[in-house]
Amino acid sequence: MAGSGSDAKARESAASLGTFEQILLTAILSLEADAYGVTIHARTQEVAGRSVVLGAVYAALDRLEDKMLVQSAMSEPRPERGGRSRRYYRLSAAGEAALKEAAATARRVCDVVERQWGKPTWNQA
Repeated sequence: MAGSGSDAKARESAASLGTFEQILLTAILSLEADAYGVTIHARTQEVAGRSVVLGAVYAALDRLEDKMLVQSAMSEPRPERGGRSRRYYRLSAAGEAALKEAAATARRVCDVVERQWGKPTWNQA
């Protein structure tokens, strides 16, 4: 069965992701080239629908980098006087696979809930 090893690895990575890590990966994915600490924090709050402590974002980004689900690189210092560098993040191939599997799992869970309850559970706004 072609790809079954990589599929199993993606499922394992997705299974080890907490909800907060899934939200962070989603934020990074959606921000594309503009994914650095402050923008990730803001997008994470949007996706989570609640307030999130900035320190929790940085701690989770470190965990995701340790798990090799994201990669980061420092930018050149900003052009304004005293400008600081930014650490930009992007999903690794493993991070993309883990997020895809987490989304597929969420869809399967939602499908079962909808069948049992007989009504849609996704926000239809």
